[in-house]
Amino acid sequence: MKKLLIYLVLLTFITGLVIGGYFYNQYQDFLTQPVFTAKSTSFEIKKGTNYGDFVKLIKSKGANGDVFNWKVMARYHHLENSIKAGEFQVDSSMKPRELIDYIAQNNVITYSITLIEGHNWRQIKQQLINSPLSNTLLDLSEKELMDHLGIEAGHLEGQFLPETYQYTKGDEDLDILSRAHVALNAELAKAWTGRDQDLLLKTPYELLILASIIEKETAESSERNVVSGVFHRRLKKGMRLQTDPTVIYGVGTAYAGDITSAHLRTDTPYNTYTRKGLPPTPIAMPSAASIHAAAHPNSGNELYFVANNKGGHTFSETYEEHQKAVQAYLKGL
Repeated sequence: MKKLLIYLVLLTFITGLVIGGYFYNQYQDFLTQPVFTAKSTSFEIKKGTNYGDFVKLIKSKGANGDVFNWKVMARYHHLENSIKAGEFQVDSSMKPRELIDYIAQNNVITYSITLIEGHNWRQIKQQLINSPLSNTLLDLSEKELMDHLGIEAGHLEGQFLPETYQYTKGDEDLDILSRAHVALNAELAKAWTGRDQDLLLKTPYELLILASIIEKETAESSERNVVSGVFHRRLKKGMRLQTDPTVIYGVGTAYAGDITSAHLRTDTPYNTYTRKGLPPTPIAMPSAASIHAAAHPNSGNELYFVANNKGGHTFSETYEEHQKAVQAYLKGL
């Protein structure tokens, strides 16, 4: 009887070793094998997802390894609280522990949206509404939006810096606008602090208005400071700015692609042919380059410019020279 008992104990021990060895080898294989066999796999972890639900999620996506092994790994390495919400994309080389570390480091899928230089607020708003961003703009009045963003100026025009902004799934359009407004204020403050000291502009907002006009007048980086110089000299001499983009902005939807003499005669707060000085607000979203050009006009004598049929402009010091340049433009020279 005693021998039989010893035999049973040994048998149980050996069986335990065999079974334990089997599960140990299986677990080691689990740790060294890629989680997914597909080239790339994406999944979204919702807020509030616990580790067990996460395992169910990736198993539904074809993840390798038994649920038991995933739980053993979590318990042994204390990974239960490593799961973070977000959208993730992983490749076929990633092993189980690497996948958990990847998620814990918040390596979520990022997207981007580019606010384009020279676009106006109406265009920017429509771009955001049409984007994958979570939309709140349709539910807010302009006044509510300005209050939310802390914008003190009387208009949203020009208040967002044209740049490329990164975001993740679930971010709101207001997140982008808030970041773009902060970036705009930073560029404007830097330009205003370092501006040429002999400018007639009284406030950073006036600098922003002028920058928006420069943005609409030229896309050539080498011309921005020259255009700025023309407008600053006109302001000092009390001349009207006479810039078409302000007229176009003032007539709004009445502009159909070609500026007419009727447009030039239509008096609006933005018509710089009928009114002296700057318009009341920016007319577009100026780039950082245009903001800094407005703060640093060139020191020449040019008072006029017209397109030169080559993508740039011809600048003139006298009206007679300007008229010749206009005729050359009209003839396509």
